[in-house]
Amino acid sequence: MTAQAPDGRPLVGRYVRLDRTTLADAPALFQALDDERVYSGNYLGGPAGRPRSAEDMAGVVGAALSSRGRTPYTVRLLADNDWGARGAVVGTTSLGDLHLEDERTHLGWTAYTPDAWGTFVNPECKLLLLGHCFDDCGFGRVKIQTDSVNARSRAAIERLGAVYEGTLRRHRRRADGTWRDTVVYSVLGTEWPGVRDGLLERLG
Repeated sequence: MTAQAPDGRPLVGRYVRLDRTTLADAPALFQALDDERVYSGNYLGGPAGRPRSAEDMAGVVGAALSSRGRTPYTVRLLADNDWGARGAVVGTTSLGDLHLEDERTHLGWTAYTPDAWGTFVNPECKLLLLGHCFDDCGFGRVKIQTDSVNARSRAAIERLGAVYEGTLRRHRRRADGTWRDTVVYSVLGTEWPGVRDGLLERLG
């Protein structure tokens, strides 16, 4: 069966919700991600690509919204905690690079405020997004990739249970003109039940 494109529905968990991003989210996204640690792992191509204002972030959001086949999401908290208030924007993530006939897509373009690192945010976002991909949209493969220098991101992907597939050498130019090697992982539909169980266990 041919996969269906993500429809942009809200994805709601116990701790976070993912809403399709709009231009109105740009100021809150800028505030959440305006930290050098976010860009040191080469999000948006690295420090040279870091937005310097809400207006710059609006340009990033606009480009994501106009990218064919990409569905960007804004991540919000569902309850108060010791580092964020209910409704606070804490990050962004996307589904894109759709190949419906081949039943595959790419989960990426992900960044969170550093306060959210190591918390429930990433596991629940991945649980919601992968569940949408496999259970709602009928994909058979979801790719997840990162810059080879981003050890924190690589560890997070591996902890999901995604399978390492290889490294694409000199794959993409960073914002400063240097070249990144891209480390590629994937989760297959047949692997999803085990990955889902692991994420649910992490979320308690």
